[in-house]
Amino acid sequence: MPSHIGRLALGDRILRKALSEIVHIGNLLVCTARGVQMRFGDGTGARVSVRFMDRRAQWAFLIDADMRLGELYMDGRFIVEEGNIYDFIALILREAQNETHPLIARLIDGIRAKCRKIRIPNLPGRSRHNVAHHYDIDGRLFALFLDEDRQYSCAYFEDQQDDLEEAQAAKKRHLAAKLTLQPHHRVLDIGCGWGGLARHLQRHVPQGEVLGITLSQEQLAYARAASGSCGPSFKLQDYRHLSGRFDRIVSVGMFEHVGPASYDTFFKTCSRLLEDDGVMLLHTIGCAAGPGFTTPWLDKYIFPGGYVPGLSEILPHIESAGLRVADVEVLRLHYAFTLKIWRDRFMARRSEAMKLCDERFCRMWEFYLAAAEAAFRYEDLAVFQIQITRRNNVLPITRNYIGERKRATGQFSIKVGTALKIGRE
Repeated sequence: MPSHIGRLALGDRILRKALSEIVHIGNLLVCTARGVQMRFGDGTGARVSVRFMDRRAQWAFLIDADMRLGELYMDGRFIVEEGNIYDFIALILREAQNETHPLIARLIDGIRAKCRKIRIPNLPGRSRHNVAHHYDIDGRLFALFLDEDRQYSCAYFEDQQDDLEEAQAAKKRHLAAKLTLQPHHRVLDIGCGWGGLARHLQRHVPQGEVLGITLSQEQLAYARAASGSCGPSFKLQDYRHLSGRFDRIVSVGMFEHVGPASYDTFFKTCSRLLEDDGVMLLHTIGCAAGPGFTTPWLDKYIFPGGYVPGLSEILPHIESAGLRVADVEVLRLHYAFTLKIWRDRFMARRSEAMKLCDERFCRMWEFYLAAAEAAFRYEDLAVFQIQITRRNNVLPITRNYIGERKRATGQFSIKVGTALKIGRE
C-alpha cells in the first residue's frame, strides 16, 4: 500500500512540475486521478478545467502526450470540465512556444529526426488505402461543417471577417488567377476532392477541358453527380498512371499525402505531364520552420501516411525534375481561421454527427479540428502556394496580374462579398 501511494504521489509531482514549467500565463485547473487539484498560470482569462479519470490515463499523458492525449480524450479518460478541448490545447501550445527546455527539446528533435529518416514509399496501393481511410467515410459527415462546395482545404481570407463561403470562393479565385488560364487550356486537378475547384476552373476554360483525379470512391461519385455532363471530367486514378500533356496543373491539399520518399516521383511525373509553356500550382500544408513531422496520433487516426514538409524538403525535388519555382506565397493564419469555422460548425451540428458515427468518433473529430487549429495558430504550420513553370517567361514579372485577373472576371472579392451579404438579408 505505501509504495502504491508513493507511486501515485510521484505521478502528481511530475505532472505539477511539467505543467508549472510551461504554463505561466492563463488559468488552468487540473484535477488528477487522485482528486488533487492543481492550479497553473497567473489566473488571467477564462478558466480551463480538466480532469484525468484514472491513474493510467495520467501516466499515459506524462509518458507520451503526443499520442495518448488524443486517445484519452476519445475514450473519455481525459475530460474538459470548463472550456473545451481547443482551449486546453491552445493554452499549452501558446505557453510552450515561449519556453525553452534545451534537454527536452534536443530529445524531441532527435526522435523526430529519426522518424523523418523512416520514409515508406507511398505506392499506389498504399495511397488508395490511406485516402480511403479518411475520405471514404460517409460524405454526410463532411457536409456538416464544410461549405456548400465541399472545399476541404485552407480558405483564403481577404478579410478576416469573411464567412466560410466567401473565403472558399476567394481561394478558388486566387488559384485561378495564379494559373493565368486561357479559354482553350487543358487543366489537370490532382487530388480533386469533391470537384468544386475543377468546376470553378471549367468556367475559365470554356473551349478547353478540366480533368480531376482522385483515389476516393466517395469523392468521385459526388464530383460526377454535382458536375453533370457539361462540367469537368473525373477519374479514379493515381497521378503516376496519367498520360498526355496539360497546359495547367493544380494540386490542392493532396501533396500532404505523397510522402518524402515519393517527392521525386511526384514532380517528375508532373514535369512529364506539363506542357513546355505550362504552369503548375501546388497548394500544400507545410512547416514554416524547416523539415516537418507528423504526430503519431494524426498518422494513426486521421491521415495515415501523411507528412507536412518544410520548403527545404520540397524545392530540391522541383529543381531535380527540371522545373522552376516561379513564386512562393505563404498563407500563415488562414488555415487557423478555416479550422475554427469548421470546428464551430461541427460542434453546432454534433447531434447530427452522432446519427452517423459513435461518440468516440465524434470526440476524435473534435480533437482533430481543435488540435489542428491550435497548431496553425501557435506552432509552425502554414500553407505554401508554390507556382512552378518550365520556362522563366511564362508568367508576368510581378504579382499585379493576380488582382487584375480577379477584377477582369468580375469576381473580385468585394463585389462577391457584398452580393452574398445582400442575398442573405
